[in-house]
Amino acid sequence: MEFLCYHRDRPGSLPVRRDLLEAHWSYMDGYEKELIARGPTMAEDGETPTGSVHIVDLPGGPAAARAFAFDEPTYQAGGYRDVLVRRWRNLLGRTMWQFPGGLGGDDGGSRFLVLGLGVPVPLDGGTAPDLALPADPGGDLIAYGPMLSDDGTTWLGTAAILRAPDAAAARAVLTVADDRYAAIEAHTWYPGGRR
Repeated sequence: MEFLCYHRDRPGSLPVRRDLLEAHWSYMDGYEKELIARGPTMAEDGETPTGSVHIVDLPGGPAAARAFAFDEPTYQAGGYRDVLVRRWRNLLGRTMWQFPGGLGGDDGGSRFLVLGLGVPVPLDGGTAPDLALPADPGGDLIAYGPMLSDDGTTWLGTAAILRAPDAAAARAVLTVADDRYAAIEAHTWYPGGRR
């Protein structure tokens, strides 16, 4: 089962993150084959971390996803304010490392994590937005899919990682006019992992 985990940084957590960077990477190394996408989100200064996203395909369901998210060393040390763990469906069917546009930053585009936090819609007969790929993503989607309830029967939102010129363009990948989004967040994202 695929899950999205987004750890949001606690204010002032940068020293904890720095001290535990190797422990974090070592922990994630244990999930190398299961990772679909990973990386930090940053403040506008491009240097201050605001969170860490991991999209992972795990056997064992929601309990395994929670263990993955909550056993992470920075979380255990109190470096994160909160953690979003949602079942997720990989509509692109690939990992970030298979993104045809490349993950380097020399193309003039920025990368964003977009979280459309939805008002729950049952999938049986409901009309949830963004259950399919956008009609014309322009080849800029790195990861894309709906966030679902643990049992997969209710749409709870949509998450995307993409290349876009700015945050407003990144948000536009979702059905922004749809009132079933309670909030849409766009976070500057960088590909993660060992350099």
